[in-house]
Amino acid sequence: MSDTTLDIKSTALTHIHEQLGAKMVPFAGYLMPVQYEGVNAEHEIVRKDVGVFDVSHMGEFLLKGPNALDLIQRVTSNDASKLFDGRAQYTCLPNETGGIVDDLLVYRISEEEYLLVVNASNIEKDWNWISKYNTKGVVMENISDNMALLAVQGPKATAALQKLTDVNLSEVKYYHFSKGTFAGVDNVILSATGYTLVLEDSNYTFQMR
Repeated sequence: MSDTTLDIKSTALTHIHEQLGAKMVPFAGYLMPVQYEGVNAEHEIVRKDVGVFDVSHMGEFLLKGPNALDLIQRVTSNDASKLFDGRAQYTCLPNETGGIVDDLLVYRISEEEYLLVVNASNIEKDWNWISKYNTKGVVMENISDNMALLAVQGPKATAALQKLTDVNLSEVKYYHFSKGTFAGVDNVILSATGYTLVLEDSNYTFQMR
């Protein structure tokens, strides 16, 4: 077994994917399911019904403290001061020469706590970039390895998921989120931040720690 194989990480659902016969491939340092039945069949399922995607390889950072917003304002391109509890924002990390380090989502958990969701392949780079500008004592926590993230998409997503949660999904507006119980798991973040363009689509992501 090569060193590269040894370095591949698994998500909390890797064994489930393997049991169900998914085609597994290395991606961004993780062993991820690339397909089950095939691209065409799975595309049709999401267009007409509901599909579930394991995106637990994504990175998650918690920023806490009275200067958390100040740090986010310094390193991201959007105006995070417009956020309120339960609101999410798409933004990016610009570099010092007009380019982009990465794009990401910012979730305002509370006035002094924010969750940042970054791309899997850039976890270390993004962490180092944000840390570089953390000069005011913001508490940063990389919780990527302790989080599971599912993206549930399709016109029947709401109907399929509502019976599994105490959160009224019809009240979760686009780029908003709520915390609640999902499938018996407490304190799950349920957010409407999907961006797949499907007619009459519903998009949800579920982050479980």
